[in-house]
Amino acid sequence: MGLKTRHWDRLGQGGLSFTEIGMGTAPLGNLYQAISDDDAYTVLERAWQAGVRYYDTAPLYGLGLSETRLNQFLRDKPRDDYVLSTKVGRLLEACAPEDRIGVGKWFDVPARREIYDYSYDGVMRSVEHSLERLGVHRIDILLAHDIDVPNQGSRANVNAKVDQLMAGGYHAMERLRNEGVIGAFGAGVNEWEVCQQLTERGDFDLFLLAGRYTLLEQEALNSFLPLAQSRGIGIIIGGPYNSGILATGPREGAFYNYDPAPQDILDKVTRIQSVCQAHGVRLVDAAFQFPLLHPCTVSVIPGGQGLEEMDSNITAASADIPADLWAELKAEGLMRQEAPV
Repeated sequence: MGLKTRHWDRLGQGGLSFTEIGMGTAPLGNLYQAISDDDAYTVLERAWQAGVRYYDTAPLYGLGLSETRLNQFLRDKPRDDYVLSTKVGRLLEACAPEDRIGVGKWFDVPARREIYDYSYDGVMRSVEHSLERLGVHRIDILLAHDIDVPNQGSRANVNAKVDQLMAGGYHAMERLRNEGVIGAFGAGVNEWEVCQQLTERGDFDLFLLAGRYTLLEQEALNSFLPLAQSRGIGIIIGGPYNSGILATGPREGAFYNYDPAPQDILDKVTRIQSVCQAHGVRLVDAAFQFPLLHPCTVSVIPGGQGLEEMDSNITAASADIPADLWAELKAEGLMRQEAPV
């Protein structure tokens, strides 16, 4: 089956073609539970057979495991047949098993610790390591990873990392793009505010924004998304289900932003879901399709650890949502009036 694609060409150099559904591969790095190599390849194969041609990874995911699993999967695929993004900003360093990061989050992974490094040399080293783990000769999109408060701890720390990136790593990314080692660059973060900060300070191509432009949250419409649109910047939407609740519905123990959902979020999702049900639409389908209505969006990348999740995402990617549903969500005050529909 053919999935819909979107072409992005900000620089007028041919650009990149994304499938509207991409694959986030953090779950293939044994996030929250270990899965076998065979199970990881089965999920990747199902996505490929369905037509998915955009894959996003990072050194952090499984402390190198996600990249090495992608290597084996992509090895026999023609390099021009898919779009690949990975990230910079964390160098992985071998360490004693008891010193490794992510215990309780990543399972059965290499013993590595992280060093945040957005400098020129840090970015160059990170790319070299990723090319080796992935087994490819070029990366389509390089994203500065996790310059945001959830990862850096405070706004002051974020600002310091932005300064480090702009003074160093940014120039490495420009050089790599000019040399054709990468096709485009940007940042992969959990906050729209830092995307805006970077857009105001440099010439970025694409941002992977996780969980911040969804059926639940549209604050990015205030200033960042209009700015991105005016610059021709592409947006990859990660976390379209806000880490779970928009896929599972507002059930007991549903996750929102990686924690159990608070009551006000459960209440809002209950109301959104009832509007969806009135129109005969699955909540997960509406949640997937909503970010695609924004002209900046190039792809939506939910994670999927098992075949059931992958199949649900692929179904959501081809769902047809009646315009009346969006109109009713706006009328009920459950969606921003200015959200493009």
